[in-house]
Amino acid sequence: MKSRDLIRDLEAAGWTCCRIRGSHHVFVHPQWPHIITVPHPRKDLGKGLVQALRKLAGLT
Repeated sequence: MKSRDLIRDLEAAGWTCCRIRGSHHVFVHPQWPHIITVPHPRKDLGKGLVQALRKLAGLT
């Protein structure tokens, strides 16, 4: 999965990008206590990384 696709999924679920540090975008959600860091731009994120980030974001 491309990082751009994961970022679109996060934003559609209500996550907002609060800051960008180098090549990493940091997302927060008003109802979740977690922060999610997505490396961007990357063509292919690892399958395990995508699953872990989607689980943390509540997208599974």
